[in-house]
Amino acid sequence: MHAGAWWLWALGLATAASRTTNPLLLGLIVGVAGYVVAARRTDAPWARSYGAFVKLGLFVIGLRLVFSMLLGSPIPGTHTLFTLPEIPLPAWAQGIRFGGRVTAEQLVFAFYDGAKLATLLICVGAANALANPARLLKSLPAALYEAGVAVVVAMTFAPNMVADVVRLRTARRLRGRPTGGVKAVLQIGLPVLEGALERSVAVAASMDARGYGRTAHVPPAVRHTTNALTLGGLLGMCAGTYGLLAAEGAGYGLPVLGIGLVLALAGLRLGGRRSVRTRYRPDRWGVRAWLVAGSGAAVAALLIRAASVDPEGLRPGVVPLVAPALPLWPAAAILIGLLPALVAPVPPTSSKELDR
Repeated sequence: MHAGAWWLWALGLATAASRTTNPLLLGLIVGVAGYVVAARRTDAPWARSYGAFVKLGLFVIGLRLVFSMLLGSPIPGTHTLFTLPEIPLPAWAQGIRFGGRVTAEQLVFAFYDGAKLATLLICVGAANALANPARLLKSLPAALYEAGVAVVVAMTFAPNMVADVVRLRTARRLRGRPTGGVKAVLQIGLPVLEGALERSVAVAASMDARGYGRTAHVPPAVRHTTNALTLGGLLGMCAGTYGLLAAEGAGYGLPVLGIGLVLALAGLRLGGRRSVRTRYRPDRWGVRAWLVAGSGAAVAALLIRAASVDPEGLRPGVVPLVAPALPLWPAAAILIGLLPALVAPVPPTSSKELDR
């Protein structure tokens, strides 16, 4: 499976999550992503990062609730749950309060807001768990290769760190030492950081020995043309996207987006002359990759449409406080995201399972 297809699928789910604050729909998106990850992830180190992103999402929700309780919220409410001691602030901090009345409406609003951000993080975690970062780097255009190296190294940092933490916790457990508490976290954190530093130095040395970062000489006119095309294309894409999302710019949004996309592709094509590397056995974008990427795009498009047709269903109100309802056809649209669990290739059986 092409690594880019997994990222497009996950970004489609993330786009769908950004259009709603309904906790039932957000939970459905998380369930779809989790099922696909459980069905199609491999035994590679980066495949274990999904659980860490789920924990990070729960932490974000808890942090959002704590800040809402301490700093208040602009959401008016009449259902007071409790009252915190309010600390008086100086005059220059007028408009900010610390403590005070905590209402059910503000907590529900904070939970909806935190759940949306947590779902976005979990979708990114699903892409991290399913896509091979090395194959993704190999598939990038030549003009984006240097930036892609930095992005891939950043993406693989979290999975490798999670794998190191799991390995050290297992070693401490086998030796009869505690794996929880502040002291254990400090004793595990130092070897993890040391290992990450040593791995980074080793990767940098090996990449330098293999010629990474070396570029070919191109005339100044080509460089200037490349910069103009790339910058103009990106600006055109931003303006076109803004026009499509704005209420009054739908008429010119699509043409400007198309012109910007053509200019950006021309700039990337011309900028590829600076790269002298070759590509060994490039990944093919087959029918399965189209289906996986298309399922994510379909979920995103249908949720964007649902947000304009039924905004109350996708954004349940908190004033007055009402229980969220599950809109049926947006929920059915999210289930399209399960398609990769059926069409993506089954990962190879691990050596551990073969030994059993």
